[in-house]
Amino acid sequence: MLQLMTTILLWFLAVGCGVMAGVYFAFSAFVMASLGRIDQAAGIAAMNAINVDIVRSLFMPLFFGTSLASLALAVLAFLTWGNSSSAPALAGAAIYVIGMFVVTILFNVPLNDALAVTDPGSPDSALLWTRYVATWTQWNHVRTLASAAASALFIFALTRPELP
Repeated sequence: MLQLMTTILLWFLAVGCGVMAGVYFAFSAFVMASLGRIDQAAGIAAMNAINVDIVRSLFMPLFFGTSLASLALAVLAFLTWGNSSSAPALAGAAIYVIGMFVVTILFNVPLNDALAVTDPGSPDSALLWTRYVATWTQWNHVRTLASAAASALFIFALTRPELP
């Protein structure tokens, strides 16, 4: 039963973390660069609109679902330690929870919250916007890499033969 639960979680996480990596990659590769090139008032308004919409989208169940599933997988990896998939499963879960979830909560969300209360027309908004884009994007790179690495580790864990 533990092996079946582990396999189901690994499949869900391999796909789910891959999707998350793709979303974060899009922001790192071109969305933030594009927003950074437009007038700060328009950029701030656009990013604030994205931040409002994203919490009402299917992104949130995937964000929390993959995070919780990673924690569950970490527990199963400990319970089935010695299985050839346990180490990569645990590594993927740790990388994902720390590199995606914790980074989001500690860095990206506070930046978003500060941006939400910024007056786009204030004299300080240009400097704030420039710093926001650079800092937010740097942390988003971490989330992108963590999500992609976790997905790869979950796929690797799925390919490991079971020990007798």
